[in-house]
Amino acid sequence: MMLTLCAVGSACQYRVERDPQVMVRYFGSDPSSLNPIIATDAYENVANQFVMETLLERDNATMALRPKLAQAWESAPDHLEYRFHLRPDVHWHDGVPLTAADVVYSFDRINDPEVGAGHLRSYFLKAGIIAADAINAQTVRFRLERPYFLALETIGWMPIVARHVFDDGTPFRTHPAGRVPIGTGPMRFREWKAGRYLALERNPHYWGRPMALRGMTFKVIPDQGVAFQAMKKGEIDYTGIRPIQWARQTASPGFLARFVKMKYLPDSAGYFYIGWNLTHPILGDQQVRQALTMLLPRQSILAALLFDRGAMTTGPFYPRGPQYDPAIPPWPYDPAAAGERLAAAGWSDHDGDGIRDKGGRPFAITIVYPGPSRFYDALANIVREDFRQAGIAVTAQLMEWTVFLKTVNDKKYDAYFGGWAGGGYEMDPHQIWHSSQIEQGSNYVGFVNAEADALIDRARQEFDPGRRNAMYHRLHQIIHEVQPYTFLYVLEALAVRHHRFTNVMLYPNGPDLAEWGVGSSGPLLQ
Repeated sequence: MMLTLCAVGSACQYRVERDPQVMVRYFGSDPSSLNPIIATDAYENVANQFVMETLLERDNATMALRPKLAQAWESAPDHLEYRFHLRPDVHWHDGVPLTAADVVYSFDRINDPEVGAGHLRSYFLKAGIIAADAINAQTVRFRLERPYFLALETIGWMPIVARHVFDDGTPFRTHPAGRVPIGTGPMRFREWKAGRYLALERNPHYWGRPMALRGMTFKVIPDQGVAFQAMKKGEIDYTGIRPIQWARQTASPGFLARFVKMKYLPDSAGYFYIGWNLTHPILGDQQVRQALTMLLPRQSILAALLFDRGAMTTGPFYPRGPQYDPAIPPWPYDPAAAGERLAAAGWSDHDGDGIRDKGGRPFAITIVYPGPSRFYDALANIVREDFRQAGIAVTAQLMEWTVFLKTVNDKKYDAYFGGWAGGGYEMDPHQIWHSSQIEQGSNYVGFVNAEADALIDRARQEFDPGRRNAMYHRLHQIIHEVQPYTFLYVLEALAVRHHRFTNVMLYPNGPDLAEWGVGSSGPLLQ
């Protein structure tokens, strides 16, 4: 059906009624590739999660690992070997059966330096996974050089591509299948018009429960504000939104009659923090760092800058995962107690100039941060003013991203604003918190603690969840006391969906779109 919208004295606009069984979403740009082994952008993963599949997945409700392409698995008593038994009824979208050869081929491509999949290869190196081989057509074996508690998850989430498609003599990185992917999932590739849209359609031969949706289209809209307006006009069905949009632009009765708002805290949710240089002559004092944290009204900042769409956090783990210790309370906002700690550490205003000093040195620091960022700009203003009232002089310096990274890597800073993307339901804190990672890893603040190192090392090879999580709770406590970071917030994921979608369950890690159905709605236009 073609609908015509005309007004007297104006040109006509034509809008086509669209299929309500096809969900329309948006990308800020085209994916760099749809080859899951070489792609590094988020858009590839958003589309390919319906096209490609992995050996294992996490249960939506319990977050436990469960079978996917592998119907069963077992590990050796010494945890140096894992065997996966593939489902016999899985076929690629072109009808060819999935076999262990596909799994082995994918592993070999990830670990081939010429492929350039370093972002994935690093996980396998960290896990000590050294080889994969096919025992038979339905069984694949992985061998490790050392036990590692995340090895099962690392293998289970490995991207798998079709060997019969890619292994034809064409260079892997430039293979045409990177733009026309062939997977095993409930959706299959239909069309990609660069700069316009990427379209998927339901796989009629899917081995598992078929999706109710007939298809999914991703429009390319570079500007998030423009995409938001397209959603309000009914041209986008499901999208993430910003905190300000949640609070101020999606609350009208008219909007809520057509759309449903959703919020959740996924294990991919990152956190913001202030990193303190532990080798700095002022900030190297633990008591000083605790005081600085107590000077910040973090809950008020969350409300003012992020409209309360997040939660305060006290450590580096996913707040709803087993590694996080919920019994550890945040440091309180208490300027008076903070002042006492600073005075006990020798920092008082001895010369009456309004700035604390010690041994003739004023308490003056510079905080660097990457930009442009309106959030960091506003945060810098708050920190500067609150610290000034406590007798601390703060200079805030915005840096271009590459300059900021070099400054932090080279430890040529006093303090910095930073953020980490979520490490998953369970994560290995080694890269950020082990002292061996100060020079080559991500221990940018120079955190050194012998007990923390020992806990991190032991936990990596502990396969009893109770004992391992007790170690991580102790590590959480150490980090909380030492305060190498002032932990700020973990952010909620915010999304809006059209009201016609049914069977929408909001799990700990968010909705599973593969479960969604479609109810009645009025005409949908595009």
